[in-house]
Amino acid sequence: MGTHVIEAGFPVNSDAEFEAVRDIASSTQTTTCGLARVVDKDIEAALDSGVEMVHTFVSTSDVQIEDSMHATREEVVQRAVESVERIKEAGAICMFSPMDATRTDEQFLFEVIDAVTEAGTDWINIPDTCGVATPTRFNAMIEKVTARTDAQVDVHTHDDFGLATANALAGIEAGAAQAQVSVNSIGERAGNAAYEEFVMAVESLYQTDTGIDTTRIMELSEIVEEKSAMETPGNKPVVGENAFSHESGIHAAGVIENSDTFEPGVMTPEMIGAERRLILGKHTGTHSVRERLHEQGFDPTDEQVRAVTRRVKDYGAEKRRVTIDDLERFAKEAGVERQSDQEEVRV
Repeated sequence: MGTHVIEAGFPVNSDAEFEAVRDIASSTQTTTCGLARVVDKDIEAALDSGVEMVHTFVSTSDVQIEDSMHATREEVVQRAVESVERIKEAGAICMFSPMDATRTDEQFLFEVIDAVTEAGTDWINIPDTCGVATPTRFNAMIEKVTARTDAQVDVHTHDDFGLATANALAGIEAGAAQAQVSVNSIGERAGNAAYEEFVMAVESLYQTDTGIDTTRIMELSEIVEEKSAMETPGNKPVVGENAFSHESGIHAAGVIENSDTFEPGVMTPEMIGAERRLILGKHTGTHSVRERLHEQGFDPTDEQVRAVTRRVKDYGAEKRRVTIDDLERFAKEAGVERQSDQEEVRV
């Protein structure tokens, strides 16, 4: 699909994960990346896996330094610099992350960024590890970071408050060159910025070519849903079952006339490889019922459309899903003939 970088995993984690990262790195022309703490064995495992990029990270917030790492600020800076230098000596692309950046004392964050910039890191990733940033605040932070480093800036955002994609976009607006995203938002806790949301926002709202083949987004989402056994909610933006579905009579009537009436317009189902659907339920109007009856080969009169619509609304009001089988049953009960039946009578 043209994805620019695949962060394939954490090679030191286990033999199975090492092999998975190695296999991905050897089977794609896309740049692959391996994760590593600022620990020698992590970095060596990542380098040995054959990835082109090593993403090394260390906690920089005081709460994580003291209660997770059990280290000092001085040790954090030293380990960060040594790790960046080792990755660069090996000839790999280096990305460095000050983990929990959005809860880190700003002056210490800048101290770490200055140190790894001098050590030669290619990328600095700013992670909102616990999802506490807001778009305005994150934008301001990324502006400050890009102003003080020659490294390219990447952002990594979490969805604890439902702001991951918004924060990722705020980071790009502030000068970041790249965002870390995940298909269907899958990630720690509430997840990460969604691949599909971020790509389509950049393509459609910012009118910028990402280089991604967006027509395969739906296919990709469905593959990840199946392999991860994590069901995608129906109301998930872009790829959810309801994303291009319409039940309301007003909405359905408008969309039948011109899809731009009640859809974004700049993003269509065709752009992501999906299909538009008219949903039958208690809010359904005659336009939608007529359209669906025609799709099933029926040729109803206006009175028959109204009769079937009443049945659909009553059935949906009982909190029951109205299926195509139900629609066909309602049509037959209302005496609606199929077009083929009418042709046979004429003959």
